[in-house]
Amino acid sequence: MFANGSAILVLVLYLAALGFDGPAIGLLLTLTLLGGTLFSLVLVTRADRWGRRRVLVGGGILMALASLAFIVSDNYVVLVLAAIIGMISPSGSDVGPFLPIEQASLSHILTDRQRTPAFGWYQVAGSFSSGFGAIAAGAFVQLLKNGGTSELDAYRAVIGFSVASGLALAAIFLFASPRMEVDPAARPKGSRLGIHKSKGIVTRLSALFAVDSFASGVIPMSLVLYWIHIRFDVPEIGLGGVGLGFYFFTGISAPLSVWVSRRIGLVNTMVFTHIPASLLLVTIPFMPTAELAVAVVLVRAMITQMDVPVRNSYTMAVVAPEERSASAGIMNMVRTLSQSVGPGISTPLLVMASTWMFPFILGGALKVAYDLSLWRLFRAHPAPEERELQAERRANAGPGPR
Repeated sequence: MFANGSAILVLVLYLAALGFDGPAIGLLLTLTLLGGTLFSLVLVTRADRWGRRRVLVGGGILMALASLAFIVSDNYVVLVLAAIIGMISPSGSDVGPFLPIEQASLSHILTDRQRTPAFGWYQVAGSFSSGFGAIAAGAFVQLLKNGGTSELDAYRAVIGFSVASGLALAAIFLFASPRMEVDPAARPKGSRLGIHKSKGIVTRLSALFAVDSFASGVIPMSLVLYWIHIRFDVPEIGLGGVGLGFYFFTGISAPLSVWVSRRIGLVNTMVFTHIPASLLLVTIPFMPTAELAVAVVLVRAMITQMDVPVRNSYTMAVVAPEERSASAGIMNMVRTLSQSVGPGISTPLLVMASTWMFPFILGGALKVAYDLSLWRLFRAHPAPEERELQAERRANAGPGPR
């Protein structure tokens, strides 16, 4: 996530410095999300058979090699292929095999009541790491440019963060606990995608997540930073500060979302924290100054990711335990494929003064539609630990009045 945080700051700027125009950049971002997700799905649906640790180690190595290709080549086709194989993220989120396999592994070793708090702290670690990646990238670019390094070479140096991070990931995963592995005998039979019992719930959730992720792809954080840069001429160090603030606030919101979910439920927390964040997204392009635009971005950051640990916990709770890895991989694939369509639509609009507000409006409206649909379909389907708590409360309350 440190590497992803640095990537969202420099990826679009680096491609623009190479001479690619808005449509070409948007197409590369779309192809990156599309191809990287399909490649990740192949890895995730085979992780239980090949070994989760083995797949995660391989993912780290591929990430390092792909980032190295970005440094040494400026050929468009090479960059697209490297981004796909290395599962480079233009949105700051994880498009590789790491997230679904880690979620399934955590759920495998935790109780139902431990799962949501653990996912909350998991979100804290990821958000803080992304924020530090963004500010480190911005400061590093500014330092190099002040020392006489060209803009293009400064961006290349930052991409080196991803090379080092990929190698570090591979090394760390070698020491992961063997308890994360699943007994091969428990793997569902008769399904190439690894799901059978959970097919219905995975289909419904995937359809909803597709809408939300398409909206996120229309205006991902990398393009928000790029828009602030071209609209208000904010330098890279300033963009890094915005990135750090965004991920800091999203990080500290995760434990709060766990606290809220214990009181109003997982689905209600997902919906009623996400709707205000979606409405704030619509207001960003109407801000007349950089300070106000950044202020809205940071206020939105306090609530926009509160649904993530709760959503991840809920999805792991409502699918069959032996199908969690495959289910997480499929839903992650659907989210990322849907997200991959967005940049190709929005990037050309963002660079024109007459249309830069449209991606923000479209993204916010679709997110609200997703929230309302999710609440209508799943408010009556609590997670197992919520049903247990409801039963305990009824038992502690004792018999009602006659």
